[in-house]
Amino acid sequence: MTQDNAAQHSSGWVSFTYASFIGSIAMVALGIVFMPVDIWLKGYFAMGAVMLVQSCVTLTKTVRDVHESRRMVNRIEDAKTERLLMTVGRE
Repeated sequence: MTQDNAAQHSSGWVSFTYASFIGSIAMVALGIVFMPVDIWLKGYFAMGAVMLVQSCVTLTKTVRDVHESRRMVNRIEDAKTERLLMTVGRE
């Protein structure tokens, strides 16, 4: 039978990813704030950074959704094949 082999992340790894995200956002924000340019250019870079983060989140979710939908299709196909083999085996 099929079983769900989804990887479970450790709490240390989850904490590390949150800390990395927060650290990188802080570094980019500080770099933009202390950049020796006009406020309009700082705003442009800030909007670009926000859009980059948003598009990374969207891309990650989309890639995961596509992967999960393919897994479900494969599980359905496996179940159909297993059911067919069981009916053939009974005859």
